Amino acid sequence: MIINNLRKLSNQIFSLFYPNLCAGCHVDLVHQEKIICLSCWETLPKTNFHLREKNPVEQKFWGKIKIQQATSFYYFNKEGRLQQILHALKYRKQFDVGILLGQKMGVDIIYSPWIKDIDVIVPIPLSKEKMRIRGYNQSESIAQGLSAVLHIPIQANAVLRVKNTASQTNKNIAERMENVKDAFAIQDVEKLKNKHVLLIDDVLTTGATLEACAREILKIEYCKISIATIAYAMD
Repeated sequence: MIINNLRKLSNQIFSLFYPNLCAGCHVDLVHQEKIICLSCWETLPKTNFHLREKNPVEQKFWGKIKIQQATSFYYFNKEGRLQQILHALKYRKQFDVGILLGQKMGVDIIYSPWIKDIDVIVPIPLSKEKMRIRGYNQSESIAQGLSAVLHIPIQANAVLRVKNTASQTNKNIAERMENVKDAFAIQDVEKLKNKHVLLIDDVLTTGATLEACAREILKIEYCKISIATIAYAMD
C-alpha cells in the first residue's frame, strides 16, 4: 500500500514538471491520446489535394519546374492549432510530432494512384548550422512517418543544404528565391538517378525552397519529382 502510494506520488510529481500535454492546445492528454489530442485532430482542416488534379499546390510550380504530382495535407492558418503543432515540432524539440504527422498523411494518400510510382522519399535538408542548433531535421521526421506507412525508403543524405539561409519569414517571393539560390547540392547522384522522388517539407508558402531543391534534383539523369508537405499556407 505504501509502495503504491509512493509510486502514485512520484508519477504526480513527474507529471507536474514534465506534463504530458497536447502539442496543439497544451491540455493534458487522456488515455490512448498520443502527442496530439482528439479535439485538435478534429479541428485540423484537411485539403484533400491528393484527390484533385491541378490543385493549388501543383499550380504553385506551373511554369517553374516540371513536377509529376504535388499535395499538402492540411490548410495552415496563423494562430491555429496546426501552427502550434508545427511550432512544437520545429522549436520545442518534439521530433515525434513530425513522425505522427507523416503517418497521418501516409494513411490518407497511400491509395492515390501516383504514390505507387514513387521510388524514394527525400526530405528538404537543413544546413549544418541549423542541424547543430535544432539537433534534428523536422522534414526528415515527417519523411520517417510517411516511410513507415508507405514502405518507401528515405534518402536523407542524397541532397545537402550547402548554404545557411536566413529565415524565409517576412520575405517576398523574389527575396525568398534569392535567399535559397544555390542553397542545395547533390551529394549522391546514384541514389536518385532514374528515380521518382517524393520531396518532403513541413510548410508550403511560396514554394521557393522546394523549387530550389527540386531544380538540383531534376539535373540528375532520368529523375522525376513529386512534392508533399504537411501544411499549405493560404495567401
